[in-house]
Amino acid sequence: MSLTDGEAAFSVIAAIAIVAGLAGVVVPGLPALPLCWGGVLLWAIFGGAGPGRWAVLAAATVVAAAGAVIKYAWPGRNLKRTGVPTSSLLVGGLLGLVGFFVIPVVGLVIGFVGGVWGAERLRLGSNQLAWPATVQALKAAGLSMMVEFLAGLVIAALWVAGLLFT
Repeated sequence: MSLTDGEAAFSVIAAIAIVAGLAGVVVPGLPALPLCWGGVLLWAIFGGAGPGRWAVLAAATVVAAAGAVIKYAWPGRNLKRTGVPTSSLLVGGLLGLVGFFVIPVVGLVIGFVGGVWGAERLRLGSNQLAWPATVQALKAAGLSMMVEFLAGLVIAALWVAGLLFT
């Protein structure tokens, strides 16, 4: 297979999109699951005809949709149960985004933790009450990232299987 071959070129583009999607789980601004799914879409449409590629795309679509729903529903349910309000998460998200640009890479985590803690400190009025809520928010964010990464890995595995068997 040579890189001048159109099928090979679209396979390489799909691979790059999938890897970028997996990186997008931790890099703000990169839409993780849409990139992974888009790579499979390009591969299915332009990489050559065949029902196997469409079956891989259909499976990737189901996984991407399920991952997108679960990544918000499961951690959100846990946060509602523990009593952490959405406003605290929004403050944490905004400060995390600012922190990412002020202190590259680690600023995201520092800003998120500081934002959630600060919002909970203002809301609850006590350090002893704010810290457990901050820990719950961090657990929820981690769970969301794990779900999204796992869905991206499943999409990548489906694509690799499609490469090998179609």
